[in-house]
Amino acid sequence: MTVEVAAGRRTPYISGMDTGTGQAVTPPTIDLRVSGMTCASCSGRLERVLNKQPGVLSATVNLATEKATVVGSADAGEIVAAVEKAGFGATPVLDADDDGAEARRDAALRRDILVMGGALALTLPFWVQMAAGWLGAPAFLPPWIQFVLATIVQVGAGARFYGAAAKALRAGSANMDLLVVLGTTAAYGLSVALWSSGGGGHLYFEASASVITLVMLGKVLEGRAKWRAAAALRALGRLRPETARVARDGGEVSLPVRAVRIGDVVIVRPGERVPVDGVVLDGETQMDEALLSGESLPVAKAPGDPVTGGAINGDGLIRVTVGAVGAESTLGRIIRLVETAQASKAPVQRLVDRVAAVFVPVVIGIALSTFAGHWLAGAPIDGALIAAVSVLVVACPCALGLATPTAVMVGTGVAARAGILIKDAAALENAHRAAIVVFDKTGTLTEGRPTLLHAEPLDPGIDAETLLRLAMAAQKGSEHPLARALTDRPEAAGLDGPTRFTARPGRGVEATVDGRDLWIGNRRLMIEHGLDPADHEDARRTWEADGRTVAWVAADGRLIGLLAFGDTPRPEARRAVARLRALGRRVVLLSGDGRPAAEVVARRLGIATVVAEVLPEDKAAEVDRLRRDGPVAMVGDGVNDAPALAAADVGLAIGSGTDVAMETAGITLMGGRPDRVADALSISRATYRKIRQNLFWAFVYNLIAIPLAAAGQLSPMVAGAAMAASSVSVVSNALLLRRWRPAIDGDHADR
Repeated sequence: MTVEVAAGRRTPYISGMDTGTGQAVTPPTIDLRVSGMTCASCSGRLERVLNKQPGVLSATVNLATEKATVVGSADAGEIVAAVEKAGFGATPVLDADDDGAEARRDAALRRDILVMGGALALTLPFWVQMAAGWLGAPAFLPPWIQFVLATIVQVGAGARFYGAAAKALRAGSANMDLLVVLGTTAAYGLSVALWSSGGGGHLYFEASASVITLVMLGKVLEGRAKWRAAAALRALGRLRPETARVARDGGEVSLPVRAVRIGDVVIVRPGERVPVDGVVLDGETQMDEALLSGESLPVAKAPGDPVTGGAINGDGLIRVTVGAVGAESTLGRIIRLVETAQASKAPVQRLVDRVAAVFVPVVIGIALSTFAGHWLAGAPIDGALIAAVSVLVVACPCALGLATPTAVMVGTGVAARAGILIKDAAALENAHRAAIVVFDKTGTLTEGRPTLLHAEPLDPGIDAETLLRLAMAAQKGSEHPLARALTDRPEAAGLDGPTRFTARPGRGVEATVDGRDLWIGNRRLMIEHGLDPADHEDARRTWEADGRTVAWVAADGRLIGLLAFGDTPRPEARRAVARLRALGRRVVLLSGDGRPAAEVVARRLGIATVVAEVLPEDKAAEVDRLRRDGPVAMVGDGVNDAPALAAADVGLAIGSGTDVAMETAGITLMGGRPDRVADALSISRATYRKIRQNLFWAFVYNLIAIPLAAAGQLSPMVAGAAMAASSVSVVSNALLLRRWRPAIDGDHADR
């Protein structure tokens, strides 16, 4: 295999990041639950209203999740008032409100089912009448019975449409409810006029009643489908135990989880869910973390090991020191991340928003033109009016509005179930486009727990023991993996730390120990201090040829030793690379290590392209360079990877890495398995396919149905049924994503 090697380049740090932490700086966010939205026109209108409010930097409204996200310094009370002025209801989203909000949604769905059932019972006689006519045995209901049945449906079941349409008109807008109200009122009013005039002829009470009943049926089915689409998020929420058993005064006391404080000791018995994040204080057990990380095998836990709230304890009793609870726990952050992703908009949604903004006015214009055209062509006025009613009823902005967010909702949900956390819809949409996948080495493709393998003194006055003692003491101020390989050694326990410490990212450290100035790092650091390691290159080359990472040690201006570290590739790393190559992706290894060591790891894992000796601040520039050849996905785990994760078309953070990497990346892979990268691309591809299918159906449905209705080829009842079916079919198609599963043993998971 030929290995291509490119040296790193130095460019300025990327913008939009905190240069101290590499973390993106984000303004405050207000999340709202919104009630009263019925179609894409509603969500689009509310989004425009919110974006005009003082202090709002951006606002997005999601029809499928019925949530609004407002970014900026605006006051929450003023935002709620603006939503209510626009004709909708709004409630700020609070953790404590989640259960109440779900209960209210369930109650609203049950109420809709009850109203729909009543409307269906009242409309059924009309359908029996029509069926009898089709069978050649006409049996017309007396006009006064038709009037009574249709009036109850129009006034009772139709009240929700009249209310929503009135709110839209007061706000100077139009929505789907207005189309239903105009169509059914016209059919009902025409029937009343014909009956009261005593002129005889066909009445259209069945049209108005059928349209309202069928639209109500569609809304109920749509609501149930949306409820199923959010099942993954509810499943995550149910992982949180409500109480915890806390050690107090030599005994145990059961407390609500929200009353538990950091530093408390929680007792977890066999078979119970862990209520908090923390560290095992005593006891040993196995834990099932499948619903958090996607890992099917139990994970061994012993004193000192971290545990995650929501995991299921195995057969051992353990005591856990609390580290995080509630919204700040891992599970709380996962839920918040999934909610944010489901509330965000995919880039493809922009086209839908533009169409939805003019959809209802255009449909009303087509309906008026239909009426005028039929009337001028010589059709009776009732025939012209019914054709116009069919146009109003058959048009469906709901399908357009639900096409993208429902697919995103289901896609992010099933991904979370597999341990793939997607921050926003843009990351979900863009991941499958990545032609190049760039991996950081340490902690991403390797275990990230290097060990010291060799220590060679280079100064006659320094023995191996002294070299190690100085290096261990100097590194006590660092959290770098190579530093931990020294400071975690038993001999380091009794050593004092440095009196002066400076980290040199991409180079090493500078420290003062026992009055001696020490420099520990790579060849670049030595040269910057005027030291030439050329006389000792043979040992470095030998170790690097075996894949070792080499660090030079200098004291008081002279080289005193060489340290060689080894890191083990993750068990899944080679399979991760093989799966990506099978998908046609180019895989690149990006590392700050020396070229020989990076090449060895690349050869072992089957990676053909290596970008080596890259400073942390240059990783983003290397990603930008690679983007010239196609969209780039960057996979990393550390603080140093954050700029590159932000610079890539989509960033994927290994979940066992740092919080900074996870906050910067668009996708987080729980459990630290690099072979989840291919699964992330797979669910992205599957979701985007559903988005395209839904949008195709929604656009084609309206492009075909509206002209047919305008030509008089659809009765209002058929038009109403078609309109209801269109939105239900879009949501049902998105639900097929629930069949997606992550690949096992190299099999791909596309559906």
